[in-house]
Amino acid sequence: MKTNRRNFLKAMASVSLGFSGLKTFAATAETHRLVEGFGPLQAQGILKLPAGFHFKIIAKKGALMDDGLLLPGRADGMGAFEASKGRVLLIRNHENSPGYLVDSPFGYQNEHLAKVQKGKLFDDGYGKYPHLGGTTTSIYNEKTQEVEYCFMSLSGTARNCAGGITPWRSWLSCEEYTLGKDKTHARKHGYVFEVPATEKKYLKYPVPLRAMGRFNHEAVAVDPQTGIVYLTEDRHEGLFYRFIPKVKGQLHEGGRLQALAFVWKEKMDTRNWQKSSVKPSTRYAVRWIDLDNVDGEKDDLRFRGHKKGGAVFARGEGIWFGNKELYFACTNGGRTKTGQLFKYIPSRYEGQAKENNAAYYPRLELFAEPNNTKLLRYCDNLTIAPWGDVVFCEDGLHPRIFGITPKGNFYQIAENIGHLSEFAGLCFSPSGKTLFVNIQVPGLTLAITGNWSHLKTDS
Repeated sequence: MKTNRRNFLKAMASVSLGFSGLKTFAATAETHRLVEGFGPLQAQGILKLPAGFHFKIIAKKGALMDDGLLLPGRADGMGAFEASKGRVLLIRNHENSPGYLVDSPFGYQNEHLAKVQKGKLFDDGYGKYPHLGGTTTSIYNEKTQEVEYCFMSLSGTARNCAGGITPWRSWLSCEEYTLGKDKTHARKHGYVFEVPATEKKYLKYPVPLRAMGRFNHEAVAVDPQTGIVYLTEDRHEGLFYRFIPKVKGQLHEGGRLQALAFVWKEKMDTRNWQKSSVKPSTRYAVRWIDLDNVDGEKDDLRFRGHKKGGAVFARGEGIWFGNKELYFACTNGGRTKTGQLFKYIPSRYEGQAKENNAAYYPRLELFAEPNNTKLLRYCDNLTIAPWGDVVFCEDGLHPRIFGITPKGNFYQIAENIGHLSEFAGLCFSPSGKTLFVNIQVPGLTLAITGNWSHLKTDS
């Protein structure tokens, strides 16, 4: 691990999409501590950052985009892709609910709605209550630190919270919203939508990936080797899901949706609220349960999955695939309900019948549960840094951005001191030079730069 980290810190070599070549983490210790990281944080306007680090606001809600619509508010999950001429393509979610026009891409009186081609709004609310969620795509020049142009790339959805990048250059945008058809909703909600990472100004025809389930979606991560998609659910009694596509990279062709269960105990409660049912540093054998009626009328998929033996998690949120393993956050897990980080290690026969052989079970590990708000309070979106550490942001009114080392120790990267709003959507540029993050309520997207090689940790 030291060699990999040292190579990055010396050379800042280019990193591929998703940082799929990262090292595997060692088992975490049961105790955690705060380590130096990039050094003490210092106030710089709305953020605290380490010395030598800087941020720039590169997008703000209400700005006129190049397609004539307004940049929506409530920016949330986000993914970064390599674009032409060394630029960065950012796809950004907007967690807007119907009716909240202050964050609308169409204006306070829907005055810009006519600019959207008919059929490209997933739910127009019968022409009266257009749904205000979706995604925007920005082309960012890392050298000039300017957005060159920006446009709506998915529209008419609801509460697009998080999502995830795919190895085939698309963004999976997830609805954290499960209301059905009624007087203001012309269609059911609670789906995943795929948005291509294209530089062409392009508003996608919205097609829900129904086979990936209808529930309170949060985020997704794709295994680049198998094409299997892993999904989190933002519920206090949510499940952890896996989608095995019929055709790798073609999610619209359908597939099987499953829920994770423990081998040794059905209906496992991983939340550790009353007792520590799941211990740190232990790799538990797990299996997967097939789910049926995944596009049901009721928002009850998690209850049916739990009844069949599925494990429950405390508000599954951010998720990211590293090197043959993935990490996901549970915002309200742990004795103090202030957060857990889990690591999932796929079977060498992931998605195949042979994974049910005891020698090849997938494994789940509680990577971190400090129950210490100095280290972690309400972890949300996460990513994996170019140097190999998990980096996550916090929910809540006074959030921070932290890194966590392979030994399970924490270091601060930033703190929001300017707005009572969560951080969201953090991701690194493909070059590894820029960390992008949103501040949700004011609708800001920030680009953070600095000497990422000046990192002092325990590894």
